[in-house]
Amino acid sequence: MKTANPTLSRANARSLPTLGRTLSLAYGLGAYGLFLGTFLYVMGWVTGAFVPTNINGGHEASMMQAVLVNGGFLALFAVQHTIMARRSFKRWWTRIIPAQLERSTFVLITCAILIGMMWQWRAMPGVVWHVDGAFAMLLTGISLAGWGIVLLSTFLIDHFDLFGASQVVRHFQGKPAESPKFRERSFYKHVRHPLMLGFVIAFWFTPHMSVGHLFFAAMCTGYILVGLQVEERTLIAEHGQSYRDYKRRVPMLLPTGRRGL
Repeated sequence: MKTANPTLSRANARSLPTLGRTLSLAYGLGAYGLFLGTFLYVMGWVTGAFVPTNINGGHEASMMQAVLVNGGFLALFAVQHTIMARRSFKRWWTRIIPAQLERSTFVLITCAILIGMMWQWRAMPGVVWHVDGAFAMLLTGISLAGWGIVLLSTFLIDHFDLFGASQVVRHFQGKPAESPKFRERSFYKHVRHPLMLGFVIAFWFTPHMSVGHLFFAAMCTGYILVGLQVEERTLIAEHGQSYRDYKRRVPMLLPTGRRGL
């Protein structure tokens, strides 16, 4: 009768946490890689550059069907962000999935919605405005600057934490999770949400504004204005008086020097 090898059993027991950390790392870094690809494709899709599909095209459909399909995806994106970013949801959600994978899973679901939206986007024909020449180049440049503000703003807070990579790396290294830190620098000295301001600039400044693009820009802007009200409550809950003081001093979205927008 064979007996168990205690040395081998202990080695197997030690290998299980290591395997779990490795799988978490692969999952998180894979989600981050998908985010990068999706972000670049969305940028090309909105600006109409470098990718085979764009916001001005899409599957042929009636206007009603286009509103329902396109609006449905945008509404799904808004609902997902509103619910999954809340602290109460995170407390419940991390009873089901490991805490280090919470943000990566959020990113994966976001990417799935965006990819589905671009794949199933319905054409909304009609031109609201179209310009050529130097003015077109100016509008395109401003739009690209908006995308640049979006990307830079993520690094001014914590880019890799925002998209779930830091969490899985710390878990792989056996380090404890870190709480988000409030930092006021660069763009954040002038507006509280420069990342969202960048999106607004990127979506609205275009030399060719189709009805579909207008629909997309208007719905996204509406979500941003509503979603920021919810986000502000979360930030106050996380950072307390320091964020209340910041809110009194710095405008929310437009660098006007006044509170409000």
